[in-house]
Amino acid sequence: MLEIKTAKTRKGKRELEKRAPKLVESGKKTLILHGTKTSGVLNAVLAQIYHLKKNDAVKYSRKNENVKPFEAGGETSLEFFSLKTDCSIFVYGSHSKKRPDNLVIGRTYDHHIYDLVEVGIENFKPMESFSYDKKLAPKEGSKPFIVFIGEGFEAVDELKHLKEVLLDLLRGEVVENLNLAGVDRAYVCAALSPNRVLFTHCALRLKKSGTVVPRMELVEVGPSMDFVIRRHRPPNESLRKEAMKTSREKPKKKEKNVKRDELKGKIGSIYIPDQKVGETALPYKAKGVKRERREAKRKNDKDGENAPKRQKEDS
Repeated sequence: MLEIKTAKTRKGKRELEKRAPKLVESGKKTLILHGTKTSGVLNAVLAQIYHLKKNDAVKYSRKNENVKPFEAGGETSLEFFSLKTDCSIFVYGSHSKKRPDNLVIGRTYDHHIYDLVEVGIENFKPMESFSYDKKLAPKEGSKPFIVFIGEGFEAVDELKHLKEVLLDLLRGEVVENLNLAGVDRAYVCAALSPNRVLFTHCALRLKKSGTVVPRMELVEVGPSMDFVIRRHRPPNESLRKEAMKTSREKPKKKEKNVKRDELKGKIGSIYIPDQKVGETALPYKAKGVKRERREAKRKNDKDGENAPKRQKEDS
């Protein structure tokens, strides 16, 4: 029996609230794992993927013997790591004679395996092999353009599935508005054949075009590689429907210090601190005091002038 533990501290409760399901989910984190045996090319590929997603990635450097995504029983350790790190996408690298330079990209739903895509790495070129102006180097955490070239991404099931997985892996947090000046990179995926995709990373150079929208040029900065699709496991239809459910109601922001009354409607309360008027320092000769004295003196003078006249009239 598994013991269910609850958070006893405020920090623990906040962490559980962050991991709880939300109507509008934040960006997905990526878990990067090594298999029992890896090659130098595969280690470089995993390091480059971690560099591209440095702000939203967790990388384990130890070898994992029990992780075998496509085999029954080999998913337990992977699902445990997903729950521990709160990552919904994983990249697993392994190397064998039958499947050299093998990369498995998968997604999880409720920290259980959702789908898997297995690709082989060929023609790998790291970032260090490209020469370009370092001023054009993309900044960490910037929002990318993702380009898919080829009819195969709309017609071939394997390429369709790879496109969905790559979009979730590379796009980061979903935003509604985007500043064009902050977009400085692009991922280009070109379908060379029904089972081969060219992947490359480019920097964007903005130039004047004579219009409001600038002209863009692509400068290849790496990494660059070919993905050869080997195996893929799409999600079950029932699981897909459950994972794609969305709420019709948008989350409402909490309004502080606001009440609603049936008769008066919306009522707001404003906090006003104590003014402490009695402790306020006043100048020695205030204009208001002088004015009061002058008015009192005039009044007394008028009363003095009128008093003898009334006495004479009475006499």
